[in-house]
This record gives sequence, structure tokens and C-alpha cells, in this order.
Amino acid sequence: MIRIVLVDDHPVVRAGLRALIDGQADLSVVGEADGLDRALAVVAADRPDVVLMDLSLGAGQPGGAEVTAQLRALANPPEVLVLTTYDTESDILRALDAGARGYLLKDAPPEELFAGIRATARGDTVLAPSVAATLVRRTAPGATTITEREVEVLELLSRGLGNKEMARELFVSEATVKSHLSHIYTKLGVDTRAGAVAAAIDRRIIRA
Repeated sequence: MIRIVLVDDHPVVRAGLRALIDGQADLSVVGEADGLDRALAVVAADRPDVVLMDLSLGAGQPGGAEVTAQLRALANPPEVLVLTTYDTESDILRALDAGARGYLLKDAPPEELFAGIRATARGDTVLAPSVAATLVRRTAPGATTITEREVEVLELLSRGLGNKEMARELFVSEATVKSHLSHIYTKLGVDTRAGAVAAAIDRRIIRA
């Protein structure tokens, strides 16, 4: 029996997932959580094989990637399978870097979800087709790769921060921020801050 904990801030979503998953003979939901503290407590108490993790856990809560990193840092960590609506490059990379074993989208058919949970429990990597395509595009020969730091700069740009504010947020100098912006403009083929944000959203590097 594969033991599963659900981490999602929407009770209705958790209830729906529990009903689906518990209908499988080899899968069992043993706990639920809506944020970091509860997730840590439930995982410690119920020792699941797989944590099904949403990325957005509501205002005031750490995101799913941060929760994933903390769960994976435990002495006996569970495998983490992201199940979310977000498929931007920044979300995918952040979750996988945090230690998620796989990444599925909430519009996946139930059978794909069940197969993903089973594969994750075995230690296999599971990726939604669109997620896999994003990663392939990123690593394809000749691809213009936006670095993780540049993604951070783009996200701050999308929030309307100026160079000085971005430097403060990133703990770097304004000159470093200007250098990042120059590289971003070149890679995205734009020459304005607004153009960079629009291009990054269009290429699904950051969220709108």
C-alpha cells in the first residue's frame, strides 16, 4: 500500500483528491495539510511514501517549493510529487531544485495521476508532457537559457521594482542588477523593462 499525504490549501480540492485516490486498491491517503507547519507535523506522524504538493498555499504561507525543500531535508524524507496549475519555467525549476521527484498539472486525467503517484513511490521521475517540453526547450542546442538569477530579476521586474529595490531584494549591487538586465534584454530580444516582462510571460518563464 502506497501511503500519501495531500498538501493543498483548498479543502474541496483535498476532498476530491482523497476520494479519487482512495478508490485505488494500492493507494491510501493517510493525512492532509494546508501549509508548512501542518505538513511537517503530518509527515512526521504518518510517514507517507509520497506527498502530493500544490505550489500555491495561500497568503502568508511559504510556497510549495519551500515546503518541499523542508520535507526533503528530513531524516527520512518522503518523495514529493507536485500537483499544481502552474507550468511556468520558474515554477518548474524551483520545485525540482527543491527536491520534487515529479511535476504534474491538475488537469491531468485520474489514471495519469495514479500512475504518477506509483512511479514517484518507486523513485522514478514523473513529468507532465508540457513540463517535459519546457525542460527540453531549455536544454536544446542553441536555446537561449535564462538563468535562475535572471528569472528572479524578471519576477521582481514584473512587480514593478526599480534597480535599487531589486538590488536590496537580491543582496547585490545596482551594477549587478544592471548587468542582469542587459543579459535578459539580449536573450529575450527586447530593449525595455516592460518588453522583458511581456516576453517572459509569453514564453512562460514567469507567471502573469
